[in-house]
Amino acid sequence: MAESLELDRTLLKPGMRLAVAVSGGADSVALLRTVVDAAPEIGLVVSAAHMHHGIRGAEADADAEFVAELAAELGLVLHRKDVDAVTEAREQRETLEEAGRRLRYEWFRELLEAGLVDAVATAHTLDDQAETVLHRLLRGAWTEGLSGIYPLLKERRGVIVRPFLGVRRSEIEAWLSELGQSWKEDATNADMSYTRNRLRRELLPALGAFNPQICAQLANLATLARDEEAYWQGELMRILPHLLLPGRPVRGGGRSASTDGREAALALEIERLPASAAMRRRILRAAARELGASLNFEQTERLLAMCGPDGSRRQTLTATLRAERTPRELRLVKSNEPRRDRRE
Repeated sequence: MAESLELDRTLLKPGMRLAVAVSGGADSVALLRTVVDAAPEIGLVVSAAHMHHGIRGAEADADAEFVAELAAELGLVLHRKDVDAVTEAREQRETLEEAGRRLRYEWFRELLEAGLVDAVATAHTLDDQAETVLHRLLRGAWTEGLSGIYPLLKERRGVIVRPFLGVRRSEIEAWLSELGQSWKEDATNADMSYTRNRLRRELLPALGAFNPQICAQLANLATLARDEEAYWQGELMRILPHLLLPGRPVRGGGRSASTDGREAALALEIERLPASAAMRRRILRAAARELGASLNFEQTERLLAMCGPDGSRRQTLTATLRAERTPRELRLVKSNEPRRDRRE
């Protein structure tokens, strides 16, 4: 019998009721079989979970039937959810891929909240990690984006785990072939209108010509970025409460919140900001998030410059967010009334 694929067992605990998300593709089929093999030794109670997205017609029906048969063959309970991803994408103004992912994770959380399982395992691989990091890099991600796919997501009740993040897709397909285990191919994986497919089939192979270990290198970058992000987030949470000031200063001391319900504001005392540009960027972005705004790199750099001795006194950063500089403070003001974007 073929030797089992490597699982990250640090994510799997004795007594855990684990639902493996199975699409019918090679990765998820291999994860299910590997987890079932390891279950007696670890002490897992395993089930399978399949979502029918309401797309691809008879092909998707065949995938669902294949997963049901595999679960029955392995003696597993099958959780199934049918959704209409096309309608959801249209109503939420998302891509079909975004809607499908959101619906899946909402369902995973439903399974956890209902107490049916303690954890849900998804079959993300090292290749998926590399594709994710590269995709986010191309889109201009910050460090948290380069962290890629996290091995473990803590939910309000239970966890979502990715025990296959160290395994290559080629290893999986070779293992299944040796085992004589079939799987289903999703025709959309060959659709080059999807960015991820172009990354997988065009860009990563091209980069592999320069470095055959490019997937491993990108996965390593994700690990480094996650650890760096955890450290900086810890530092940020430690100092941020002492830096954020509500509203505006008033004569005689103290501060007043705006009485205008159309605005929200907070400030940072410039002399108290750390000297590190790395930490200042994080503080400025966190301050904007407190007001419900998300800053890109260029907007953050404009704010960073305002903290300097020659910084401008006023900037309109987005349609609803502006910054004001006084001799002592940098103030962010969020308005519900969009303004024309300008630089001052």
